[in-house]
Amino acid sequence: MDLVLRGALVVDGTGGPSYTADVGVHEGRIAEIARSGPIAGGGRETVDAAGLALAPGFVDMHAHSDLALLQDPDHSAKAAQGVTLEVLGQDGLSYAPADERTLGEVRAAIAGWNGDGAGLDLDWRTVGGYLDRLDEGVAVNAAYLVPQGTVRAYALGWDDRPATAAELDRMRQLVAEGLEQGAVGMSSGLTYTPGMYAGDAELTELCRVVARYGGYYCPHHRSYGRGALAAYAEMVGLAREAGCALHLAHATMNFAENEGRAGELLALLDAALAGGADISLDTYPYTPGCTTLAALLPSWAGEGGPQALLARLADPAAAERIRVAMEVTGADGCHGVPVDWSSIEVSGVRDPALGGHVGRRLDGWESARRLLLDDRLGTAVLQHVGHEDNVRAIMRHPAHTGGSDGILQGAKPHPRAYGTFPHYLGRYVRELGVLSLEECVAHLTGRPAARLRLPDRGLVREGYRADLVLFDPLTVAAGSTYEAPRVLPHGIPHVLIDGRFVMRDGRRTDVLAGRSVRRQPR
Repeated sequence: MDLVLRGALVVDGTGGPSYTADVGVHEGRIAEIARSGPIAGGGRETVDAAGLALAPGFVDMHAHSDLALLQDPDHSAKAAQGVTLEVLGQDGLSYAPADERTLGEVRAAIAGWNGDGAGLDLDWRTVGGYLDRLDEGVAVNAAYLVPQGTVRAYALGWDDRPATAAELDRMRQLVAEGLEQGAVGMSSGLTYTPGMYAGDAELTELCRVVARYGGYYCPHHRSYGRGALAAYAEMVGLAREAGCALHLAHATMNFAENEGRAGELLALLDAALAGGADISLDTYPYTPGCTTLAALLPSWAGEGGPQALLARLADPAAAERIRVAMEVTGADGCHGVPVDWSSIEVSGVRDPALGGHVGRRLDGWESARRLLLDDRLGTAVLQHVGHEDNVRAIMRHPAHTGGSDGILQGAKPHPRAYGTFPHYLGRYVRELGVLSLEECVAHLTGRPAARLRLPDRGLVREGYRADLVLFDPLTVAAGSTYEAPRVLPHGIPHVLIDGRFVMRDGRRTDVLAGRSVRRQPR
């Protein structure tokens, strides 16, 4: 064996009972699991894993590391959590497929999520080209969803109108090409322009393409606030009509309207599952959300793209219309709920000269408008609108998986970016007992691997890839807090990808073992 992990508590990702064993790794795969004695012949290297749990590497089902993986070879934000695979291309907006115009618009629109890629050569134009760049070597593995909003911008721009027949054909073609090149499905951001301009008929047609390739649809649906249950039901019905697997992104129930209503969402999903629907979901174990400040604006304000939005913000009459939508009516970008400015905390800015705003709550529309203009839409915010009881109820569901929704930009990012997976294990397993250790590991490994249709990842099983994490169940915890969000976790000494240490003794190595993980043919 290249490596023997001796005396580990194996939590294998199935949800079944844990057990003590020696695990042998050879040529990047799990070659032997010995429960009754040492592995014959030992290994070139042995790690004493007594007192440590050995699990499959964690799968982050909702990540925003699309540029970070290329810009930051270290990427300890995820590697130190035990994440060995991230799913990118989320919320309908990412960087492929795109032409020159679309790429520039998308870079501006989601700078608050990912930065604008300054200093990075974004020389790809296709999904395959982007995945090829990842294959040059990155910190962790990555799968990709075709971003429906980017596809719509590519095919018809940022217009709020139905697609023509020719434009719909072009979108079908772009989605099909992305799936053929290795994407695992398609995402939407239905409170983000321009993806939110698509009606259900258009989305259904694109989901039919996804279904034909065996992928899944991952929507950030039309509301997590007012009308949230109807928005969930819309996605369930749309996926059923298209015959497409459905994965619900950051499946929360937020704002005052939805306090204590997680049970209603779960009943909706249980009824659909009982009827034969293929549904999964992800959440992060925190109550605040995180997005860009511009995302909270009404959809009509973003028609025409980022430059048109900036022009409207600068125009007093248009800005007043936006204010009324935000503060009185409830903008669709803010989930139909009139904004409570005291709930919105600036977490990051594009322009360093505006850094004094970070950590502050907004005090009204005018301060928000000025910040949007001065920062050229690059401002990220935390939105303190969640409910702990809902978070706990949803994470118990058997269709649940873990997703950080981690935005790594900004001086004070959401702690979920650096803490989601150890926070599940430390807070919700050890401290609160919401999930057992075995259940939680299955939520973070085997279940997401099954959704991604990965034949040799997500379980500690002979023949599977040696994407593994060793952690101490008695001490594992998130280090990140709202005050210090970039502190790395505790109690996760070792992380391996393809049998190579990317974290060793709690420190990041120089290994770049991550590659693209592409859709498996049916």
